[in-house]
Amino acid sequence: MFRIGHGFDLHRLQPGEGVTLGGVFIACDYAIVAHSDGDAVIHALCDALLGAAALGDIGHYFPDTDPEFAGADSRMLLREVVKTLEQAGFRPVNVDLTIIAQVPKLAPYIIAMRQRLCEDLGLDIGAVNVKATTHEGVDAIGEKRALSAHAVTLIAADM
Repeated sequence: MFRIGHGFDLHRLQPGEGVTLGGVFIACDYAIVAHSDGDAVIHALCDALLGAAALGDIGHYFPDTDPEFAGADSRMLLREVVKTLEQAGFRPVNVDLTIIAQVPKLAPYIIAMRQRLCEDLGLDIGAVNVKATTHEGVDAIGEKRALSAHAVTLIAADM
């Protein structure tokens, strides 16, 4: 049995010294406004995985009102989501991620993101895709005030 999940996340940007996306720190003149490290890529991925298994969303497991998760490393959250999936009898098969950001430029970091996500998901590099696009100067993303990510994933029942 296979199931598909979709996830989305958006975070505001502010002046800063860098952002973390897909588990990779990228030095730049921006920072993500968030309760955790604000890794929108991993947050969208967690929602996609949980949604595919009908297990709710990331906010249910790691609420932004809980001080325990203040500044949390999103890779740790992803590893916990994978454990939750396994306990429910599922495993990730593949993921396809799209980052929408005017800044920073992401092409040099895509391979590193894929590698980090593979480690956390227990998948081969060929099962994890990351791509990036801009909003061509339109809306909060295009005006460099926010960034977002979409995730689509396939999971399988572990039989």
